[in-house]
Amino acid sequence: MREAAFVRQNKEKWTAFEKALQQGGGLAPDALADGYIHLTNDLAYAQTYYPGSKTLEYLNALASEAHQIIYRNRKESRNRLWRYWTHEFPHFFGPHQRTLGLALLIFVLAAAIGSLSALNDASFVRLILGDAYVNLTLDNIAQGNPTAIYKSGGALGSFLGITIHNIRVALLAYALGVTAGIGTAYLLFNNGVMVGAFITFFYNEGVFVEANKQIWLHGAFELSVIVVAGCAGLLMGKGLLFPGTYPRRHSFMQGAKDGLKVLVSTLPFFVVAGFIEGFITRYSEMPLWLALILIAACFGLILFYYFIYPRYLNTTHAKPSPTPLP
Repeated sequence: MREAAFVRQNKEKWTAFEKALQQGGGLAPDALADGYIHLTNDLAYAQTYYPGSKTLEYLNALASEAHQIIYRNRKESRNRLWRYWTHEFPHFFGPHQRTLGLALLIFVLAAAIGSLSALNDASFVRLILGDAYVNLTLDNIAQGNPTAIYKSGGALGSFLGITIHNIRVALLAYALGVTAGIGTAYLLFNNGVMVGAFITFFYNEGVFVEANKQIWLHGAFELSVIVVAGCAGLLMGKGLLFPGTYPRRHSFMQGAKDGLKVLVSTLPFFVVAGFIEGFITRYSEMPLWLALILIAACFGLILFYYFIYPRYLNTTHAKPSPTPLP
């Protein structure tokens, strides 16, 4: 893009931001931060393509002025971490719900394929889960305890091992975003097929309800946040594939940063899922009604935190913007 075209495209935005800075207090804190981020993006672009130009000099001066206003007398609130998890991240995540919907769609379609395959081909479950696991589970079913495998090992060891394993899967789902999201989509698809075949296996053996009341105690959190981790990887891939008006490298880095924020949000849920699987799932004598309440509560929390609450924040507390952003 020629420098003159770059200036024409962004001049109105820069002028409005500069005027708001000169007025003092003309911008809300969130709007000031947003304007500063977009300004520094334009500054990085100018540094790359228009070194030594008047445009670069102007943007550098404006960014310095905004930086001083933002960080002058800056004080960190004592409840900064709490505010991040309860307000800042949900607000940030609102625009990315479509990407989460895409990750969920891939997973659900794959689970349906796995389920249909297991229903129509008895050997499919062995192909997906392995003979050793299937044979062990069949023995447990014959003994009247289809989920006995969750009782093996110590509770603490199971909690730590499961939590670490799930976090590794989430990290892999995010890291595969570097393949333009193809690797992430494959991981989601593979896990979806496995889950569909796994659940249908118990249905074919006539222990669907008994097994699922245990599986979904931890599975509600575990599988939900694996999908969210898939969303993180897809955000990275999206930044690489669709740079918009920014350099592809810059767009990719921004997508990676956004994806990392999403990935970090899953860590507490993985810890809770590991705790449930290590200390609660092993108690198969739990009444069905209690298990259903716990499962519904887990799914409800995921639905609220990643769908309902972000949409609420972005519709009722939308950040003001001084000018249309590119």
